[in-house]
Amino acid sequence: MPDAILPPDIDEDPKKAELPRPYCARLAREKAAAVQAGPDDIVLCADTTVALGRRILGKPRDAGEAAHFLTLLGGRRHEVITAVAVRRGDRLWTRESVSAVKMKRLSDAELNAYLMGGEWQGKAGGYAIQGAAGAFIPWISGSFTGIVGLPLAETAALLQAAGYPVWRQP
Repeated sequence: MPDAILPPDIDEDPKKAELPRPYCARLAREKAAAVQAGPDDIVLCADTTVALGRRILGKPRDAGEAAHFLTLLGGRRHEVITAVAVRRGDRLWTRESVSAVKMKRLSDAELNAYLMGGEWQGKAGGYAIQGAAGAFIPWISGSFTGIVGLPLAETAALLQAAGYPVWRQP
């Protein structure tokens, strides 16, 4: 079980012309490096990015930007990329989960009701599949937990590689 949650303080802005998958992987690595930890401590960090082609749709700044993101995604397939980084001492293990998601076109009433609920805040692309926006997603291909924000199969493999006993006997 984790004994501390220490949010890393890094600049999450994409670099000029940075593509979504390398951007997401870089953020997970930088987060893991930014956390102060002892040599035997295990640090787990992740980052999730929504990509529409080469365009990164990060966390919307306000409801207007969230509405713009959701309108862009409506009726189209996009990718949700989650990069996971596990650090123990000087060693770093990383994995990425890339899933395809289709969001339906939202009516004005659906969009406005979703925005009023505030669930879009702090969410890449302006939505969370595990919440009310799940009703807008008719199709996915890939990892549901990766779309939520922490791909469990990949995370378990990384923790095991770092020496954490994922499967302990009770």
